[in-house]
Amino acid sequence: MGKLDGKVAFITGAARGQGRSHAVRFAQEGADIIAVDTTAEVASVPYPLAGAGDLAETVQLVEATGRRIIARDADVRDYPALAAAVAEGAEAFGRLDIVIANAGISSPAPTLEMSEDVWQDMIDINLTGVWKSLKAAVPRVIDGGCGGAVVITSSLAAIYANENTAHYSASKAGLVMLMKVLAKELAPHNIRVNTVHPTTVATEMILNDATYRLFRPDLASPDRADFEEAARTLNRLPVAALEPEDITATVLHLVSDDARYITGTTQLIDAGGAL
Repeated sequence: MGKLDGKVAFITGAARGQGRSHAVRFAQEGADIIAVDTTAEVASVPYPLAGAGDLAETVQLVEATGRRIIARDADVRDYPALAAAVAEGAEAFGRLDIVIANAGISSPAPTLEMSEDVWQDMIDINLTGVWKSLKAAVPRVIDGGCGGAVVITSSLAAIYANENTAHYSASKAGLVMLMKVLAKELAPHNIRVNTVHPTTVATEMILNDATYRLFRPDLASPDRADFEEAARTLNRLPVAALEPEDITATVLHLVSDDARYITGTTQLIDAGGAL
């Protein structure tokens, strides 16, 4: 028996990183998956985004568990594409129980020097894109009449400030109040809503030159080892970066019946970084 037997989960940003980890673990626990990610380029993002091959690999990994998956190329800025993917999956699998709004970007820049595009892309994807994802998917959970769970990926950056992250921190902090309001609105439907707040996680969004420079502005060309040296000083526990599976463990708990009375909360997964 799995923790999610018979459930269906919708996951954004599922092509790699935390989203892929959630999809595979949920499938191992008995859920069918509706997965979306995008191959669209975002010029302001200083690292390669996911490709079609990444989403195809997520499909293979989920199917290897014996569960079903429908995966579609959909940008979280494109509400019609999100709604179409949700509709297709919910109709194919007969229900929708879990919504994971995980997709996001990072583009470090000084607050007063970043371009309007850098700011706007961040807000459009990390904040408005989450709202569009919820708007596309949560009504299906309500219509099912069986309750459900929503988890929104925020960040330690919503709580602890670092230079060159004003747009990122603002977007992630905005998700907290979005979560709290939605938790109140959905409580009568027995749908729970929470945010998770990871510290640095070893995914492509973190493991890139732009992030290395953010953590080590004292070096001309920092590498991963230089980044990890600095990151260890931010976390109180002796770790530089968590693995996606570390975040998945908490997300799985929040969407399972083990957390059936947890809603409206901010769940830190930060190795003590907020201390």
